[in-house]
Amino acid sequence: MSSPPTSPLDERDETEALRRECEHLRAAVGAHEAVDQAIGVIVAVGRVEPAVAWDVLREVSMNRNRKLRLVADTLVAWASGRGELPDDVRRELRVRLASALRPT
Repeated sequence: MSSPPTSPLDERDETEALRRECEHLRAAVGAHEAVDQAIGVIVAVGRVEPAVAWDVLREVSMNRNRKLRLVADTLVAWASGRGELPDDVRRELRVRLASALRPT
């Protein structure tokens, strides 16, 4: 059996759905890259393992009530000399790194 013929409207709907999905995937890849780079910044600055850096980044995001992607973008911009690190993020990062480095 063959499929029923599709109308131009169906094809436009499908094209639009695929375009939106593509945009979503591009944004997700961009967010992932920013988070990975921010983890690298924390590893370098804090001299911690990547898993610890991930925890620190996540905790800074939660405790400052900022989206993870925005905290990551801010850290990457700061590390590359393209931006300032807000005082509250700097303080929280310092606290979280000190806590992570404290012997258990």
